[in-house]
Amino acid sequence: MKQFFSFVTKEFYHIWRDRRTMFILLGMPIVQIIIFGFALTNEVKNSKIAVFDQAQDASSKQLVAKISSSAYFDIAAIIHTQQEIDDVFKRNEVKMVLVIPASFANDLKHVNNAQVQLIADASDPNNASTLINYASVIIKDYQQQLALDNKVPYNINTQVRMLYNPQLKGAYSFVPGVMAMVLMLVCTMMTAITIVREKEMGTMEVMLVSPVRPLKIVIAKAVPYLLLSLINIASILLLSVFVLDVPIKGSLVLLVSEGILFTITCLSFGLLISAVTASQQMAMFISLTGMFLPTVMLSGFMFPIENMPLPLRVLSNAVPARWFYQIVKSVMIKGLDITGVWKETLILTGMTVFLLTLAIRKFKIRLA
Repeated sequence: MKQFFSFVTKEFYHIWRDRRTMFILLGMPIVQIIIFGFALTNEVKNSKIAVFDQAQDASSKQLVAKISSSAYFDIAAIIHTQQEIDDVFKRNEVKMVLVIPASFANDLKHVNNAQVQLIADASDPNNASTLINYASVIIKDYQQQLALDNKVPYNINTQVRMLYNPQLKGAYSFVPGVMAMVLMLVCTMMTAITIVREKEMGTMEVMLVSPVRPLKIVIAKAVPYLLLSLINIASILLLSVFVLDVPIKGSLVLLVSEGILFTITCLSFGLLISAVTASQQMAMFISLTGMFLPTVMLSGFMFPIENMPLPLRVLSNAVPARWFYQIVKSVMIKGLDITGVWKETLILTGMTVFLLTLAIRKFKIRLA
């Protein structure tokens, strides 16, 4: 028994000395509980909306104030024309618009019946439905409060309009997210593993003594995965259009070009991982924790970013999949052109240049 406890003590020492194992055993459960239990939620809070108040009377202002005081909504814009409704949606500034007609107070006073309109961005159908339900409940509560105060059976009818996805198909949100995850997995993880495999087998040094420059060798290793990613992009788009009935409303050339840009971003990250790791297991671990998990949790695909605490919202800006997800939704679902996604495209381009430059520098230092 004494020998048994000696072996147990020895194993504890090994675990204690291995800081990465200690982090996985003790730190990972704490991090996951905090993230999934507190930070990541499907609830809708602090969603940005716009108000188009054509009445500008006491009743309409009371309704706007009641919605504004809710924790679910944050009034980000006050618009004054019908054209501005389309503009704020195309710029991704708001998730919903409240439209109050000019005759709102007059209809309440004389016929005890008024109307308001709720227009939601249904490219994310679950989020749109939730916003509409929350706003409808608040409007209903305002109606009941008004009826109690004035002893009159007031009625406020809510008209709902779902933009971009009136049938509320889940595939409209599912397709862009899957495209981002597939490209991330194929490009980042496989690129990192394939180069590290050459290092483990000792064949990388053999290739480096050939007349071909090291940079060309690295790029040559990444090119096949770029071509495979193009096939994945084509297959996802074909299945989306002909099987899932998700139309491509924008430019197909722009959509494919953005897919190639995102692919190069992922390849650059894979090259960087391969330059700083020495084993396939470590490369896979960094790929999963560094890109795949953030893609699922911080891209806006599974969990609304506006619901997250400030540190996670800031961190999500460094996740390439967040910007690609917005690009695909804007081009494919909303039909926007390059003027509607130039900011996201510029951010992805900057990330690509940064990651590729850092990967090349690290690779040269490591194999010098």
